[in-house]
Amino acid sequence: MDTIAIFCAIDDFCKGFESCGEQHLLESSLKLRWRRGELCLGEIMTIVVGFHLSGYRTFKYYYLNQVLRHERPYFPGLVSYNRFVELLQGNAGALELFSD
Repeated sequence: MDTIAIFCAIDDFCKGFESCGEQHLLESSLKLRWRRGELCLGEIMTIVVGFHLSGYRTFKYYYLNQVLRHERPYFPGLVSYNRFVELLQGNAGALELFSD
């Protein structure tokens, strides 16, 4: 599994997804804040896709033993497992659209 290749493909999708989301907010005149998180949307999605390609049985075991130990250089803003789960909940829509 090539983490960099996966991230590049996902990052291209995220650029279009985020610009479409911003355009929708401009059209609907909603005043929502877009705060920069510790991990960008592309990094969150890359970790989730990596889990599905990894063969690990549980996401928690994958995150703690693979991502935090071996893939930390790829994700400089890496967060704890609990915080990652919180970030994941806020980005479920993008993951669903990417899988289609």
